[in-house]
Amino acid sequence: MKSNLVLNFILALIMVVILGVIGYVGAVISLLMGGITFYTPLIVVVSVSLMMITVIVIFRLLKPKTLKITVMSFLALCLISIAVYEIFESYQRSIVTVSDQDYNLYGYQPFHDDTNVVALDEPANVKLEGDLPILDGATALYPVYSAFARATYPEKEYNVHQSEVMSNQTGEAFQNLLNGKVDMIFVAAPSKRQLEQAKKRGVELEMTPIGQEAFVFFVNENNLVTGLSVEQIQGIYSGEITNWSEVGGANDSIRAFQRPADSGSQTALEKIMGDVPIADPPTEDVVSGMGGVFEEVSSYKNYKNAIGYTFRFFSNEMVKNGEIRHLKIEGVYPDKETIRSDSYPFASEFYAITAGSDNPNVDVLLEWILSEQGQRLIEETGYVAVKRK
Repeated sequence: MKSNLVLNFILALIMVVILGVIGYVGAVISLLMGGITFYTPLIVVVSVSLMMITVIVIFRLLKPKTLKITVMSFLALCLISIAVYEIFESYQRSIVTVSDQDYNLYGYQPFHDDTNVVALDEPANVKLEGDLPILDGATALYPVYSAFARATYPEKEYNVHQSEVMSNQTGEAFQNLLNGKVDMIFVAAPSKRQLEQAKKRGVELEMTPIGQEAFVFFVNENNLVTGLSVEQIQGIYSGEITNWSEVGGANDSIRAFQRPADSGSQTALEKIMGDVPIADPPTEDVVSGMGGVFEEVSSYKNYKNAIGYTFRFFSNEMVKNGEIRHLKIEGVYPDKETIRSDSYPFASEFYAITAGSDNPNVDVLLEWILSEQGQRLIEETGYVAVKRK
């Protein structure tokens, strides 16, 4: 009797160790694959439960019928949990997301096969050779300055992230300019933080307006609200207005999405808000490649009660597809004519910014951008040409 107990104990110990190792390896793999929110905890729970069941079976702590019911109930609970999680994740994936960071730029490379970049119908008046200006900028403006490069640069491959014509988004592009890694960036007006940073580093920025764009707010196509005032925008993004019924919509809470700090879109929102404090943005946990978790600002998800913002270029296609709707601001809808006439409240210029480059081709390119050909490319890309002073 005593020897059987010892043998059972040794067997139970061996099985627990084996199950523990298998569970540990499974949890690590799940963690590295991004399953930290559900599958990693599930593997831990299942591993521990199997250890307990193994001990119960070896030492016969439950009657066979009771043990069978327990095991079947546990398996059913696990399967139901997985089914509910996958259904929820499938629903989340089905919701349209708007994020300039996810915009596919590869189809806008200057000389890429089947590129979407617009082209002149005659040779450009300027053809650059030798020391080409290194360009960087906002994602939304990449199709514009890629078109400039197609017209004036030698034909070759220009990698989106590492070449003479690249797009590393507003924040990194600005840092590249300050660090002397690029000659010219194409962005909306810099934020106060960015201007102060340039001043502290003794970098003198030359900001040349080259075109106009609209900063737009948008909602789900089925939202009853068709327009907002500037004051209502400030109320929503300060957290004072929290329900759509307060601005003429349905009785539903407002999900006010934001963009990362120092992005072109977030800088535009900060200017609209002025001295009004901005509420904390919705965030989401993102799993890094090594299984770590960091928090980042959530991209806009097209829930029925959501509101988001971006520059008009990004959202036009989704408006055409009937997924979202641009909001009127102070009764004015954002389109080319209201941008051109300055009747749309959030129309603004975008810039080619330099910082004292000694590349002689920089001034040549800038002068050409402001010429009839350069301005025509801006219009044909979908923006509005800069006003002549």
